[in-house]
Amino acid sequence: MNKTISDIAQMAGVAKSTVSRYLNGGSVSEDTRQKIERIIKQYNYVPNTFAQSLKAKKTSIVGTVVPRLDSFATSQTLIGIDEELRSNQYQMLIANTSQDMQREIDAIYDFARQKVSGIILLAAEVTEAHLKAVEDIRIPVLLVGQQHEQLHSLVHNDDQAGYEMGRYVVEQGHRKIVYMGVSEKDRAVGIYRKQGFQRAIAECGGCEVKYYETSFKMSEAIVTAEAILKEITPTIIVGATDNIALGVMKIAFSNKIRIPQDLSVTGFGGYDITEMIHPTLTTVKYHYLQAGKVAANHIIRLVKGESVEERTTLDVELIPRESVDKR
Repeated sequence: MNKTISDIAQMAGVAKSTVSRYLNGGSVSEDTRQKIERIIKQYNYVPNTFAQSLKAKKTSIVGTVVPRLDSFATSQTLIGIDEELRSNQYQMLIANTSQDMQREIDAIYDFARQKVSGIILLAAEVTEAHLKAVEDIRIPVLLVGQQHEQLHSLVHNDDQAGYEMGRYVVEQGHRKIVYMGVSEKDRAVGIYRKQGFQRAIAECGGCEVKYYETSFKMSEAIVTAEAILKEITPTIIVGATDNIALGVMKIAFSNKIRIPQDLSVTGFGGYDITEMIHPTLTTVKYHYLQAGKVAANHIIRLVKGESVEERTTLDVELIPRESVDKR
């Protein structure tokens, strides 16, 4: 049952006017502020007047919820968002959740209480709690990097990326293949990217492919790759991200395994570092900067009440480089 200002006031032991003053940015004592904030967060309270206030006066602030800041994909997307928002006289607030799902949910409610005009959500997984938060706050939300039928979504073509990489791998003559993926909780990378790869492999036939799961962290990819290389000797390892591929390359160098003569390696992402290392990394380039600009454009249109496609899909680009040898 949704709480009212009167409910919040009663639980905090203060007057209704005090809660109202707090919600509108007025002055209250530190002790009172902490009490009200604790109750508001506990019940995910959003003022009923919020949607009405937006109609009367739009703010020029867009909240962006990101799972991590130490990521090339995230940083490039944020740059694109910021550039496009600024060119349209909007500002961006960022909430970093450190891959903590509860912090993602809290950030959505917190942004609503700060009266942002819209929210751009970079989430690895969309749960019922996410959907409830979006429904509760009643302001435009755009999902980036994942797709969901109940939300406006902007995605990269992960299925096509996986398919193009799979087709390239078999065209180079590789038949003993390892694919290092991530958890299927991340549907874009964990499911759609892998499915595209599997589709290309199935069209070829005669391939021996082993699938392993690791994490997005390079340090964990190194550990997984080391265990794999002790067990089998593939001709190529396909990492579901560039970071995973870089982890594979590091452990290969440590074990005197030559790339690409002894082992070919590929990734996904198109990070800047992949064309600076030696050998340069074969990858599928994702246009993160463009994604940020398109996301900002779409959220502005949604804030203005304009029509936006339910799902927008951005193209990807296979970039063959030195890390893959013909077999």
